[in-house]
Amino acid sequence: MTASTKTGAAEGTETGTAAVPVPAAPALDADALLDDQDIRIVVCCGSGGVGKTTTAAALGVRAAERGRKVVVLTIDPARRLAQSMGIDSLDNIPRRVPGIDGEGAGELHAMMLDMKRTFDEIVEAHADGERARAILENPFYQSLSAGFAGTQEYMAMEKLGQLRARDEWDLIIVDTPPSRSALDFLDAPKRLGSFLDGKFIKLLMAPAKMGGRAGMKFLNVGMSMMTGTLGKLLGGQFLRDVQTFVAAMDTMFGGFRTRADATYKLLQAPGTAFLVVATPERDALREAAYFVERLAAEEMPLAGLVLNRVHGSDAARLSAERALAAAENLDDIGIVDQAAGKAGLRDPADSVVTSPEDPESPPSPARSAHTEAPEHEPASEPETEAEAVSVEQLTAGLLRLHAERMQVVAREQRTRDRFTALHPEVAVTEVAALPGDVHDLAGLRAIGDRLATGSAPAGAA
Repeated sequence: MTASTKTGAAEGTETGTAAVPVPAAPALDADALLDDQDIRIVVCCGSGGVGKTTTAAALGVRAAERGRKVVVLTIDPARRLAQSMGIDSLDNIPRRVPGIDGEGAGELHAMMLDMKRTFDEIVEAHADGERARAILENPFYQSLSAGFAGTQEYMAMEKLGQLRARDEWDLIIVDTPPSRSALDFLDAPKRLGSFLDGKFIKLLMAPAKMGGRAGMKFLNVGMSMMTGTLGKLLGGQFLRDVQTFVAAMDTMFGGFRTRADATYKLLQAPGTAFLVVATPERDALREAAYFVERLAAEEMPLAGLVLNRVHGSDAARLSAERALAAAENLDDIGIVDQAAGKAGLRDPADSVVTSPEDPESPPSPARSAHTEAPEHEPASEPETEAEAVSVEQLTAGLLRLHAERMQVVAREQRTRDRFTALHPEVAVTEVAALPGDVHDLAGLRAIGDRLATGSAPAGAA
């Protein structure tokens, strides 16, 4: 059964027959994962906007303060990681993060992937000076290295392979690119490899490989055919730039494929652990479910799911329905003081304080208090009644806010239950939503504490 079919079936239970209780998912022990010396790579993946960067940074801080030598590789262009770690800027070189505390604390380094610089480093490392210069100055290469589809994901894989080969850190935490789909990170090496091995590239490489008169004859015929068709679509200059690029990169194509395959195998190795990050929203968890299934299909080790920005309430015993009913009651009635001194209930429309100058006005407790009090003492009873009305309104508003929060909690629980029903084997840890953004090491520590102590979703009642 496909993921989409299973997801649809699970969602159907919400509007179809009575809901079946969902057993609790196993709890993800984040500290045990970080303390495992055999785990050398942790990859945080998931759809965009779910908190992968913050999760990766928090895991890095916690692992370093528990004694490991860690480097966090982020691909987030917003540079929030640099700000939260107190570093002025991140670049393609790992930077030491100050302020890592604790007895026996290790080290934390952080870096931000510079996609073009990583591509340039590959060219400089695998081509001689003259050829490297020709490649770096080629217009097609500059376009490819700056924004070709899949280049960012591929360069993230390249940089991961470089960091692992240096063997300088005992734990590498990777924040995957903010792609349209979480699957792009796994698909990028194959996609770029397919491009480099494609028929179009091979056709452009053929003249240089044939050489001599045969090559010139092929070049005259083949290129005239291409300029007659592709040239009209892409432009003759573009085709010449591509051919020059291909001729210069000819000896490097095999290296791209080899390194991509090696990094892919590294991701399948037992020393790697994938953490899928999601928020308790339908789209994010649907994407997480697809990714879990893809990891299983590719035989890549999944550690569990980080459920981020989960809402809760310390007053969960008061249901949304009861809170709304109480708020409506407070809207319909007012609280006034009775002659006996006890609180009574009446309609707010009856609580009209008439002018003391009106001789035909009926007496009221508030008016009597005003007329009987000494002239130098201000009347206080009308203020007390006004304050009581304000308390009513404030209480009703708070009850409505609580009802909204409980509705959010219930919706998130149903969404979690659907995911757990599909993947009961996936370990889960929850991270409670914080009131503000994370902007320093203290905030990252708070996230780390929640990652370590978060509970798995409870089964449906």
